Amino acid sequence: MERLPGWLRQHLAAVRALLVLTVVTGVIYPLAATGVAQAVFNANANGSLVTKDGKTVGSALIGQNFTDADGNPVKRYFQSRPSAAGDGYDLLSTAASNLGPEDVVDTLAVPGATDEGSQSLLTTVCARSKAVGELEGVSGARPFCTGDGVGAVLKVFPAVGAPARVVSVNQACPATPFVAVYEGVAVECGKPGEDYSAGRTVPVRGEVTEVQVPADAVTASASGLDPHISAAYAELQAARVAKERGIDVARVRALIKENTTGRAVGFMGEPAVNVLQLNLALDRG
Repeated sequence: MERLPGWLRQHLAAVRALLVLTVVTGVIYPLAATGVAQAVFNANANGSLVTKDGKTVGSALIGQNFTDADGNPVKRYFQSRPSAAGDGYDLLSTAASNLGPEDVVDTLAVPGATDEGSQSLLTTVCARSKAVGELEGVSGARPFCTGDGVGAVLKVFPAVGAPARVVSVNQACPATPFVAVYEGVAVECGKPGEDYSAGRTVPVRGEVTEVQVPADAVTASASGLDPHISAAYAELQAARVAKERGIDVARVRALIKENTTGRAVGFMGEPAVNVLQLNLALDRG
């Protein structure tokens, strides 16, 4: 029998190796790994699902909103931290906002135009802090935020030299600027559609010395899926939840403690509270 050419034998060997590795790594190994996971770590392998009265209500690993049909917080429940994943905790859109600390200038919406404008990261944080403060009955004031919940940012013209014109760029007219005068120049409100890019950006810290709304109440996690909040944010919400449910706040604080996880490996990170599990514990009484 005539031997096959060397080049053909090499190709056939490569095809056989491809088929064998495909079966081993693409069929046998995944089935074995899935089988072991289902047998040993069944709950975790299936998404750490949490059930109530036989119905799946969420996952211990994925956050969710506790809001009504209009998106307003349900006051009898603890609220999660914000999420930048899609419309909130969307597994198919898990991501951070990718906005940094220099993102402080809004694009103001032009009345009647299709462009709805956009909020800077600073204004987003300020607006969230104001809303949380109103919900919890505390001050939502933060440094670099105005009283009406936008970034306290000025554009100064010219960019170099003595100011001749100053605009509060995140406060659309006819809003009253958060500061009346800057270096002897009257401050104007922002005019939607006007280009202020040539001006010098001046964030104004203000006089806030104590922040009552924790950082995790106003910022999203890197994945947008974090199911936990800080112990400080949980404590901030305790009085409101107790009042809405007509129970002693000490009982609410006890449940917070029961649903608080410690630092990873004893020293990494901070204690955190799983919001879904805490709310389920409240419903159980």
